[in-house]
Amino acid sequence: MTMIPIQRPASPQTEAADTSAALSRMEHVLLETKRLIVGQDVLLERLLVALLSRGHVLLEGVPGLAKTATIKALAQVVGGTFGRVQFTPDLVPADLTGTRIYNGRTGEFSTELGPIFANLVLADEINRAPAKVQAALLEVMQERQVTIGKQTYAVPDPFLVLATQNPIESDGTYPLPEAQLDRFMFKVRVDYPSYDDELVVVDRVTGPPIKLRTLTSPQELLEMQSAVDGVYVDPRVTAYAARIVSATRTPGEHGLGHLSGAVTFGGSPRASIRLILGARALAFIRGRGYALPRDVADLAPDVLRHRLVLSYEGLATGITPDTVIAALLEKFPPPRIDLGDRDAVA
Repeated sequence: MTMIPIQRPASPQTEAADTSAALSRMEHVLLETKRLIVGQDVLLERLLVALLSRGHVLLEGVPGLAKTATIKALAQVVGGTFGRVQFTPDLVPADLTGTRIYNGRTGEFSTELGPIFANLVLADEINRAPAKVQAALLEVMQERQVTIGKQTYAVPDPFLVLATQNPIESDGTYPLPEAQLDRFMFKVRVDYPSYDDELVVVDRVTGPPIKLRTLTSPQELLEMQSAVDGVYVDPRVTAYAARIVSATRTPGEHGLGHLSGAVTFGGSPRASIRLILGARALAFIRGRGYALPRDVADLAPDVLRHRLVLSYEGLATGITPDTVIAALLEKFPPPRIDLGDRDAVA
């Protein structure tokens, strides 16, 4: 396998000093959250990656897999505020963002902010709300502010939206359009726990209540976001991310002729951007001040899964977005990088 040299950051000593304390806090956040949440390590990691890289997460899984409990636990451990919205067909945008209320005694209007104004927001069963409500949520996710009347209100910073959708029901649902799905950084699929994990889940839920500690604060999270912004990304890592995303658009031109008719639309440049932003945060969580192609490859399924639009031909033959992504990663495995005085890491 080809060894590709990488340019080293200007000051590794400074890099290590800046990230050591923040990394220690992040490790403790993960360990504390796992005291309550069992068997959802990938979900927790993706939530932290999204939080550190200012992204949002779409979660797909059947009911009862601790989606709500996970984000509530994370909000408690990181010290942020938590908001939850149960999406229903009769929901209106004001139920989410807030509205102006008339005071008959004073003859004046006051503004009541909605549950979206929290650090971590759970949008439960987002596909049950009509398009107008979905659009209101996605606008807040993108702009990080809400206009009510003539006033604009910024949501708290940091800000993370975890939206869930139920894949086993279709009656009374409003599927998110592909263009709106692109606003989410990740789409994470949550499966049933293993037998051993389920035993632990039952014991913890039916046993004495577990009280989680608050280990950090929103201000410290902002500092960690700044540290993640400083994680070094070699141009070759960026090129690898762009190669994968470009191949989703024209798989036939990249040696994957059997998929050429299966994909109607591939990932947009936003997918490449999210891969790099996520790779920075994942490298930070893994204790490095530099991103590697392996970080990009690990995040590729969650970044690309909801951005691929398959053709009827592909769907008829049983091809799924995960099938396409797996074929791409097999065709383009992460290259090894020569780190000079460090060990070569894939």
